[in-house]
Amino acid sequence: MKEENRKYAEVAYDIVKDAAYKIGSRLPGSEGERKFAAYMGDKLRELGIEPKTEEFAVSPRSSIGGIPYAGWFGLIMSGLVYFALGINSIWFGMALAGVVVLLWLVLGVFLYKPWFDMFFRQKISQNTYGELLPEDGKYDYTIILSGHTDTSWTWRHSEHAYKYRDKPILGLLTTYGKVGFGAICVFFLIGVSIAMSVIIGGGYMQADWAGQILMSKSFYNFQIAMHFLPVITAIGSCFVIMWNDPHEENASRGAMDNATGCALSYAVTKYFKENPDKMPKNCRIIDFNCGSEEAGLRGSMAFAAEHKNDDMLKNAWNINIDSVADKDYFEVVIQDDWQFTRFDTDMEKMFKDTFNELGIESKTNGCIHNPVGGCDSTPMTKAGVKSVTFAAQNPVLTYYYHTWRDMPDRFELETVGNGFDVLLGVIDKISAFQTEKGYNGPQKK
Repeated sequence: MKEENRKYAEVAYDIVKDAAYKIGSRLPGSEGERKFAAYMGDKLRELGIEPKTEEFAVSPRSSIGGIPYAGWFGLIMSGLVYFALGINSIWFGMALAGVVVLLWLVLGVFLYKPWFDMFFRQKISQNTYGELLPEDGKYDYTIILSGHTDTSWTWRHSEHAYKYRDKPILGLLTTYGKVGFGAICVFFLIGVSIAMSVIIGGGYMQADWAGQILMSKSFYNFQIAMHFLPVITAIGSCFVIMWNDPHEENASRGAMDNATGCALSYAVTKYFKENPDKMPKNCRIIDFNCGSEEAGLRGSMAFAAEHKNDDMLKNAWNINIDSVADKDYFEVVIQDDWQFTRFDTDMEKMFKDTFNELGIESKTNGCIHNPVGGCDSTPMTKAGVKSVTFAAQNPVLTYYYHTWRDMPDRFELETVGNGFDVLLGVIDKISAFQTEKGYNGPQKK
């Protein structure tokens, strides 16, 4: 950390501590999330920047937050198997329900599509942002610094791995083992229900192939096995039910994920407010505190939809900051694999060059793909904004990721300060790029 920037790192770290200790858990659409958004709005007012708030509806349980519902579905299906073995028509209802749940899991939970939101309880979340303009009020482009205000439900299996914190491999095996086994059980039940409905339906239609299957010894043995397998699938389904702790008071305190993102966005805005001579030429800075990221990127989706065709996103660069705490894992996230979105390659290079210039070494070589879920760079990229996500986080599932153990005392002021230095370095490069080449939109090669 550069010594001249220490006071801004301290400002950011103080915000992180306030978020974790004074406000605490901040689930999507919760009172805690609203309190932190208001807190960040008050911080902007301290700089003389009047914040703007845009509310939107969110269904917190329609995406990752609803994974336990899949476990309850598997548990119910395990019991229904015994009835279906005696009343074959029940398989048709089980198959139909399985197809619906499968579509929801793939589209809603994994791909973050909002199509199922209407079927889940809605709450009101909010985006809060403020604009820092050049002294003359004129600008040609915008840099949006974003971090999300909400936190996640505690992932129980990850939290239980705390006892293996000194043996991370064992922690990973126990966590992924439980979840993987549970997922296999749920998908097995869906697959069996669909297969049985097809076979039984073929039998009703007197299809030869169906008759051969129904009369085969393999099918007889399978039916015998299905008297025992539901006990196993029920146990696996319980592991899925346990995935998210439903209690708000037990949710993540969100020091790393993602008070650091909001805090660093603010600290950079404060830096340029107090040092207008260092403000990028002809540039507007927006400090964007985004709501409900953990509910499937709903805040960034709402922001992109609201401003896609206005001045807010015109010639805009988005530095999305999400979790800056693990000093050995500074990285730029260049792609959301499951969202099929590649982020801006110009910004990717700027971050990598800045890491090298600051002498920051990373066990991830300064670059990762986001293999599961998504980050707020995806909606921004789809809206035509140049965007990447900056993080300093161990990409391997850990006991503090999405658990109440995500607290400030786990990481150091120095790491937050290094993150601040990185952001200033990248902003300098954006300014130079704009002067030399102008705005060229998202680049993917």
